Amino acid sequence: MTDAREYLKTRRTISAAFLGDPAPDGDQLNEILTIASRVPDHGKLTPWRFVVFSGESRLQAGAALALRYAEINPDAEEKLLAWERNQFAKAPLVVAVVSRAAPHVKIPEFEQLLSAGAVAMNLVHGTHALGFAAQWVTGWFVYDDTAGRILGLQTGERLVAIVHIGTPSVPPVDRPRPPLADIVSNWSPA
Repeated sequence: MTDAREYLKTRRTISAAFLGDPAPDGDQLNEILTIASRVPDHGKLTPWRFVVFSGESRLQAGAALALRYAEINPDAEEKLLAWERNQFAKAPLVVAVVSRAAPHVKIPEFEQLLSAGAVAMNLVHGTHALGFAAQWVTGWFVYDDTAGRILGLQTGERLVAIVHIGTPSVPPVDRPRPPLADIVSNWSPA
């Protein structure tokens, strides 16, 4: 377990702009998604799913999102629309984590949503475990129902994460982390 502990202490995000080919192949992606799926899931509901964007579909998704962005931002400059068109083309593979949380007699929707968040983090861990790198992002389109439908969401579903995956072209750089004294407290009765 020392290797796992060291990995967890040193894992760093690589920005999608620095993720290139190769991306995981089909078998590797299946392994990553299998790893991602091993999360707490009370009631065995599987309240999440994946949408994979690879090859040309990344460009098509970006083009569709740019059209939606222009629709809700009619004054957007071409430079910004070009940036939107490139949303899913920064890395060679993009995986969306979709929450299917829904009312349930025993399992609160909030727990189901947390399970989807755990899937997203495991997706990142699985990617790194296979020697690739990932960046978990969101964006305006995560909160726009029409954009969600463009990306393949069904009624009642919501995007939790967009995970860019590829081979890093730069070394990972750490960012400042909060001191434990600032984020840990010990409970005591009032």
